[in-house]
Amino acid sequence: MVLIYQYVNFQEKKIDFKKLVENGSCSIQVAKILEIASRIRLNVIVSGGTGSGKTTLMNAMSRLIDSSERIITVEDAAELQFQQPHVVRLETRPPSIEGTGEITQRDLVRNALRMRPDRIIIGEVRGPEAFDMLQAMNTGHDGSMSTIHANTTRDAITRIENMVQMGNFGLPTSSIKAQIVGAVDLIVQIERQRDGVRRIVQVTDVSGIEGEIVTLNDIISFHIDGENFNGKINGHYSVSRSRPSFYKTLIYYQLDHVWSSIFEE
Repeated sequence: MVLIYQYVNFQEKKIDFKKLVENGSCSIQVAKILEIASRIRLNVIVSGGTGSGKTTLMNAMSRLIDSSERIITVEDAAELQFQQPHVVRLETRPPSIEGTGEITQRDLVRNALRMRPDRIIIGEVRGPEAFDMLQAMNTGHDGSMSTIHANTTRDAITRIENMVQMGNFGLPTSSIKAQIVGAVDLIVQIERQRDGVRRIVQVTDVSGIEGEIVTLNDIISFHIDGENFNGKINGHYSVSRSRPSFYKTLIYYQLDHVWSSIFEE
């Protein structure tokens, strides 16, 4: 198989959490939580609908990745903007008129695993490559990220499970759920609300599994209080003070006190 490496010169556009806070997409608390998640190399799924701002959020989180890390991106069309020097961009290729030469996301994810990546970033998971994504996250590629189309963080878990089953791997449901829990640390839900603002509405910790149920803990969630005279939504974030499942990782990176201070503000 021949892989095509395409280097794209993106228009320089600074996308960071400061800009997201100014636009009303999230609060300072949410920004700090996601900054820490990126720094301690949590595996993150960004969930949302079409045009909700998933790629923009991924770009903001990518700015916090260390410049020494080797990053491999897998996309249909190059949209991710990375500033790090060690970035390899892989893009899918449709079949020719004769029906040959197709390169799928599954092909690219499998080959990315052989290229010594520190992180694998998948632009969007929408098929059987979800299984390969879970394998990558479970085999030492901490800090990997991807986006998925789903309405809630709970729906995102179900979507990943269904996409793995699309590959006809013959895995039992309990095994798939166990792999999801072992691979995914955090799910971030973003949506475009009725006032046109793209907001982060949930940051959820994938905390474990009880029987056949994946247990989730909403670290922070957005609640609508009403709207002003201009039609802009007023709301607030509620926070959970329970320890996340990745608390040992926070201690390892010596950021546990920083994490705790966020919820005391």
